[in-house]
Amino acid sequence: MTAKNWLKLATCSVLFSVANYAFSLETEQAGDVQATMHLETIVLGSGCFWGAEKRYEALDGVIDAESGYAGGKGFKANYRNITQQSRRFDENNYAEVVQVTFNSTIISAEALLKNYFESHDPTQKNRQGNDIGTQYRSIILTTTAEQANLATQLKAQYQTKLTAAGYGDIKTIIKPLTEFFPAEEYHQDYLVKNPNGYCPDHSTGVVFEKPTEEEIDNTALLTGKQIVVIDSRAYCPYCEKFKKEVSNDYKGSINLTYRKADQLDGLTIKTPTWATPTILFLEDGKEVYGRQGYVPAGEFYKALGAFKLGNSEAYSVAFNASTDSPFCKQYDIFKNTPDGIFIDKLSGVPLFDTRDRFKSGTGWLSFTHPVKDTVTLHEDNSYGMQRIEIKSKSSGIHLGHLFPGEGPKGQDRYCINATVLEFVARNQS
Repeated sequence: MTAKNWLKLATCSVLFSVANYAFSLETEQAGDVQATMHLETIVLGSGCFWGAEKRYEALDGVIDAESGYAGGKGFKANYRNITQQSRRFDENNYAEVVQVTFNSTIISAEALLKNYFESHDPTQKNRQGNDIGTQYRSIILTTTAEQANLATQLKAQYQTKLTAAGYGDIKTIIKPLTEFFPAEEYHQDYLVKNPNGYCPDHSTGVVFEKPTEEEIDNTALLTGKQIVVIDSRAYCPYCEKFKKEVSNDYKGSINLTYRKADQLDGLTIKTPTWATPTILFLEDGKEVYGRQGYVPAGEFYKALGAFKLGNSEAYSVAFNASTDSPFCKQYDIFKNTPDGIFIDKLSGVPLFDTRDRFKSGTGWLSFTHPVKDTVTLHEDNSYGMQRIEIKSKSSGIHLGHLFPGEGPKGQDRYCINATVLEFVARNQS
């Protein structure tokens, strides 16, 4: 061996020793970090993993939730293969699962498993709702003996409560985890990537500890027009999005009420209630129309418009950009109203103030300006004219047109259709 080759060998040996020491140190430190943070991992299957993944991530103490496949054998675990095996009801198929990593000092394995049982229907075998096949089976894959014992105990406890509620036997499989295969990238954070949808909620409504809550009284929903939104007991990003973008700002005259799927006693509902949110339009306690899943503000108000306005001039103005007849009946009512606010007929949001109203002699309500930040302006070249269309910012309905400089003393004139407004006296607004 030459001196040069010997030097190379000695150098490699030293580098290997250093790298091996660094790896050992890193592994030891990682173990220390995991022990210090009290991290545990458990794999849970409760049907389609899309909604489950997001619900686990929303729990305090959950560090990570990853969709994947586990509990099978005999072939490569990917979505195409498990779907094929699922249709054949292959008992060796992999299940759609979520690998949950959690800090046990913040959320215990017991609390996590209770949430798991309560969030689906464990009495269904190889299915959850409309999702049918072995990939959708209820399964718990444990990583410690303590988790296995706890899962078995909680299964027995929950069975007692389900039996009392009229449900059958729990089909949940409990066994040790052998291997977890992460799902394809497009399955990860699916609800984030697909913001307009619904959360499948197949929960039975049976819980380990029933929270103290007022008894639900639906008497008020049995009279007149009502809007009922079905919410999820578990975290549902689509429900939260609907609240943030639509219902939190809704001030309309038709009452909007939230209910869970098991809180609809006395109401006549046609639409399946397992998707959250589900929006129901009721009249005298009976469903007129229902819509499953997240509904953007524009679609919600169009549905509300059909429900509240029907086949009327107001609906045509609001959604077809029609125009009231000049000096129409509603104009005559509104032209001399006392001090107050004109509001969006659907959303209830204030739009115009009587203090800014003036008589233009045109036969349409006229204002010098709207309530701040409540309308949007759009180019309108219909009928061979160049005009500025005015829409309600909250509901998107057509209100009228802006004519710059045509108001008193050269101010603007907001020419507004009366049929799409409602009036609220100042002391009531």
